[in-house]
Amino acid sequence: MRPEMSTSLLSRGVQSPDTQQAASICCQPGRLTLRFDVGLFTAEDALRRQMLRNEAGPESIGHRLRRLRLERKLSQRELASPGVSYAYISRIEAGARRPSVKALRQLARKLGVSVEYLETGSDLRDVDERELRLSDAELELRLGQNVEGTERALNGILEEAVAAGDKKAALRASVALGLAAAGAGRNAEAIERLEPSAQTLSPASRPDIYETLGRCYAALGDTKRSVDLFTSCLEAIREDAPDDTASHIRFATYLSYGLTDVGDLEQAQSVLNDALTRADEVADAYTRVRLYWSLARLSGLQDQPAAALDYIRRAIALLEVTEDTLHLARAHLLCGTIMMSQGRAEEAGSQFDAAERLFGAHPDPLDLASLRTDQAKRAAMLGRGPEAESLAREAVAALGDEHPAEQGLAWAALAEGLALQDKDAADETFRKSADLLQEHGHGVDLTDTFRAWARYLRKRGRDSEALDVLDRAAQVNASNRAQTLS
Repeated sequence: MRPEMSTSLLSRGVQSPDTQQAASICCQPGRLTLRFDVGLFTAEDALRRQMLRNEAGPESIGHRLRRLRLERKLSQRELASPGVSYAYISRIEAGARRPSVKALRQLARKLGVSVEYLETGSDLRDVDERELRLSDAELELRLGQNVEGTERALNGILEEAVAAGDKKAALRASVALGLAAAGAGRNAEAIERLEPSAQTLSPASRPDIYETLGRCYAALGDTKRSVDLFTSCLEAIREDAPDDTASHIRFATYLSYGLTDVGDLEQAQSVLNDALTRADEVADAYTRVRLYWSLARLSGLQDQPAAALDYIRRAIALLEVTEDTLHLARAHLLCGTIMMSQGRAEEAGSQFDAAERLFGAHPDPLDLASLRTDQAKRAAMLGRGPEAESLAREAVAALGDEHPAEQGLAWAALAEGLALQDKDAADETFRKSADLLQEHGHGVDLTDTFRAWARYLRKRGRDSEALDVLDRAAQVNASNRAQTLS
C-alpha cells in the first residue's frame, strides 16, 4: 500500500485574512485586495491559512511561489533575475500571469525546488506519478492485498493513460488487470486483456504473461491452444535468446505440461530431456524446481511412481530453503498424489496437511479444488465414504464451470464417495467424470475411473455393464502403453 505523503502544515501557511494586525483591506469598486505584513504573521495564522486553503482547493502556482519565497525569507526583488523581474513575480503571485517555461526554470533554481514541484506541487511528472501508482498496484496484487480496490485503481490508471497517450503505462495497466482477472478465475477476461500484450512483449521479457495465457486456455478446455502457445514461445527463446538457459527450461516445462494434458507423453519426455541437458548451466533454484516438477508429473503419468517421488522430493528440498510457501504447498500436494498412486494413502495424509497449512486461509480456487479432490480420493481409499463425498463436493464447487480436466477428477472422487455409501447417484456421477476425462483428461485417470465404476456396478449386481466399462478401461490402458513404448 502506498504510504501517504505528509507535509508540515506550518511550512505551507503564510497568510491570514482574519487578523487586522497582519492585514489591511483596500476596497475598490468590485474588488477586494488584502495586503499582508509578514512580520506580524504567527504560526497559528499559518495553520489557519492552511486549513482555509485546504477548504478552498488545490494550491495555485502563484500561492506556491509566494509560500516558497517567504519560507526562504526572500523578497520579490531578491528572487528576481534577468528576464524575470520582481513585477513579473508579483503578477504571478497575484494570479494575473502564468509563468513561462523559462521563468519556471529560473525561479525553481533560485528556490531550490524542481520545475515540476513549482508548477504542480509534486516532484513527479504525470508519467512518473502514473508509474509509481502502477508499481504500487502491481505490488498489491502480488501480495493479494485489497484486490478489488486495486483493480478499480488500475482501471482508473488505464483510462488516464489512454487519454494522455501514455502507451507504456496503458500496456502495463492492461497486463496487471489481465493477471488479476486470471487470479480471480475470470479466464476469458484475462485472455482478452493479455493477448494484445503478447504482440508487444516477448516471452523472455514477460514470461508470466505467456504462462498465464496458457493456463487460461487450458482452464477453458482449449489445451491444444496452450500447447501451440508454449511451442511458439520456446521457438522464440531459441531464436532470440539462445543463451538464456533459464527461459528455455521455463518454457520447456510449460510445454511439457501442455503436452501431457493432450496425452502426447513421448513429445513431453523429449522436450524435458532436451531441458535436462542444459540444467547444469543454471544455478537458479526456481528453474531447477520447475524442471523437477515437470519430470515428477510426467513420471507419474507414465506409471513410474518411484521416479516421480524422487523428482518431487528434490523440488521440495529446493523450495524449503526459499520463502515461496505457495509452490512448496503445491509440491507437497503433488508428493501426496504420487504416494497415493503407490497405495500409500496413510502417508499421503501428512503431505496434504502440510499443503493445506501452507496454502493459508484463502487459497486459489484451483489449488483448493486440487487439494480437496486428492483428500477425497484418500478418504475413499481408506473407506470413508461420507468424508470423501463432502470433500469432493467442495472441490466441484471451487472449480465452477472451468478447468474441465480437474472437474473430471473431482467428479470421479465424488463418485467413489457415493459408491462407498451405495448411493444410486454414483452411476451417473461416474459417467459424468468419464465423459470429462475422455475429452480433457489423462488416460491414466480415465482408466482408474472406469475401474472404480466397474467395481460399483459389480457390487450392484450389474455384471454385464461392469464388463462393458472394463473393456473401455482396457482400450484406454492399451493406448497408454503404446504411447509409453513408442
